[in-house]
Amino acid sequence: MEQILNLEGRKKWFSLIENARKVLCVGHVNPDGDALGSTLMMMKWLQRKGKEAHVVMPNHYPDFLAAVPGASEIVTYDVNPGRVEELVHEADLIICCDHGNRERTRDLAPVLEKNLCARIMIDHHLGPEDYCDLVLSRPEMCATCELLCHLMTELGEMENLTQEEAECLYCGMMTDTGAFTYNSNRAAVYDCVSRLMERGVDKDMLYRKIFWTMTPQRLRLQGYLLYTKMQLIPGTHAAYMTLTNKERRLLGTKNGDTEGIVNLPLQISGMKLTCLMSQDTEHPEQYRISLRSVDDFPCNRLSADFFDGGGHKNAAGGRFTGSEEEAIEQFKKAVKAYEHLLR
Repeated sequence: MEQILNLEGRKKWFSLIENARKVLCVGHVNPDGDALGSTLMMMKWLQRKGKEAHVVMPNHYPDFLAAVPGASEIVTYDVNPGRVEELVHEADLIICCDHGNRERTRDLAPVLEKNLCARIMIDHHLGPEDYCDLVLSRPEMCATCELLCHLMTELGEMENLTQEEAECLYCGMMTDTGAFTYNSNRAAVYDCVSRLMERGVDKDMLYRKIFWTMTPQRLRLQGYLLYTKMQLIPGTHAAYMTLTNKERRLLGTKNGDTEGIVNLPLQISGMKLTCLMSQDTEHPEQYRISLRSVDDFPCNRLSADFFDGGGHKNAAGGRFTGSEEEAIEQFKKAVKAYEHLLR
């Protein structure tokens, strides 16, 4: 297992945790499995330590992530702003999980900034902001939940984790790697998986609950995007799909129903890069860009160059302001610029 804290960091960790009474664990906008897994595991662990701990998110998580233990306890700012503001005001420690940038909490960010209490960041994305009292950042790791596995082992807590806490960590690692199909080619990842299974994790059951649990609308959305919207760019091994809010309403889908769909075109023989451009439901002038790649293609660099985004080599995201047609043209420009890597 890998060391997370140096001597100074270890002292800071124990000081911040021991002096806190009310702790708020915060995830990012459009929360994914890693955001849920990391925040909910921390909440449950802190509660066992005698703390009052809660999880808040800017908005709701996809329905299929309801299988993550404790998901029903999450308070979302879009549905219950008054309760979230109350929890922020009362907190004497805020733990930011799976995001290193304040902008990723979207409309919740100004609320969080009103409380000047201590903060801990636990994240695995590139370029974390320096605004927390303690920053635990390991971009080489597959998920924030992997970072927490190493941290719990280092602190001597792994053998004390409950089954639900271990399931939270496993769900975060499983979903952030597409069931261990990308960004997971390190032996340490499977060392973590083994330790979590020793705590009672049934990985097959969690896989079924998360990846094989769909609403009819979500399944139809997959078929619609693959049959009607998927386009291959000639001369390259790249594909893209777009989704507008009008199409969402027509199909009866909800936020989160697109999760994982960007990976599907990678099943085409020789495909190296896929992109899903989906219109933002809250900011319709923008498109959310999801990118996936295989082997050495750096979709995080492409995202940074053309979509003001970033992420990991094989899994990245960004944003684009403009129409559907303009978003497509921007992606085609990006593919043209990286064509030498896509032949």
